[in-house]
Amino acid sequence: MNRLIKYFTIISFLVLLVFVVSCNDSDANKVTDSPTSGTIHISVDESFRPVIEEQISAYEASFPGTKIIAHYKPEAECFNDLYNDSLNRMVIVTRGLTKEESKAFDATLNYSPLTDKIASDAIAVVVNKNSNDTVFTLSELRNLLSGAKGKEKKVVFDGLSATSSVRFAIDSILKGKQFDTSVVKAAKNSKEVLEYIATDEQAIGVVGISWIGNPEDTAQVNMLKKVKIAYIQCSVCDEMPYVKPTQASIESRRYPLVRGLYYIVKENYSGLGSGFAAFLHYERGQLIFRRAYLAPVMKFGIRSVKINETLNND
Repeated sequence: MNRLIKYFTIISFLVLLVFVVSCNDSDANKVTDSPTSGTIHISVDESFRPVIEEQISAYEASFPGTKIIAHYKPEAECFNDLYNDSLNRMVIVTRGLTKEESKAFDATLNYSPLTDKIASDAIAVVVNKNSNDTVFTLSELRNLLSGAKGKEKKVVFDGLSATSSVRFAIDSILKGKQFDTSVVKAAKNSKEVLEYIATDEQAIGVVGISWIGNPEDTAQVNMLKKVKIAYIQCSVCDEMPYVKPTQASIESRRYPLVRGLYYIVKENYSGLGSGFAAFLHYERGQLIFRRAYLAPVMKFGIRSVKINETLNND
């Protein structure tokens, strides 16, 4: 009898243990958010902070039950979060996933994160308001960054490694070569780049256009009293050989330093990350990008509309 009781007790304990473990697994896999509710963490390339803050504010105002906690950091750190941080649901960066990265996610998660382009951005070259150097060719920029043009002027980035602006300059201006680190200097972020240029007439800054190109942003308008946006040579222009990074020159690619803006969402269900991504990709989010003077991917047409001069009172 004692052996029977002992046997029954062991079986009961094992059944209870299986039940508790299954409940815990169920809780761990339980979906806690949707496009209109919940809280998520995302990582965002710091060079897009102004416009993404505006996007998040608009989304949360539209869906009061949502909270998107954004961490602004260099692009490489955003990708590290995507790979290694289980809490990170989404990144906003200047490239999508490579085929190899998609395969790696398929192998570990059994699905590949959703990714798509949401806007086009430009790298702006800025100088002090008293500087006479306001026109550059790509060759001149290449010589500045490589040190071939001397060491009199300093070029200031939002970091010497891991940032999207640095990667773009190495890939698109230096064509894979490295900086002369005695010429190229690093600030902590884009805001500090602009503040540095505002106080040094011999320095040249490199920042994303969303930090300095919006004439409707009071802080950016005030900064443009201290710095100037330089003109860059256009290789495809006939009438205007040098252009600034305006919305029109970004869309037409007449401005040569253009890059994309992408989201990557690590969800395999319709969650808050997917909802925010859809918001960025479609009309309301695209209008915010347009208002921030980036180039949206959605084409907005202009239609002629006839308006009656008199209204029918019936």
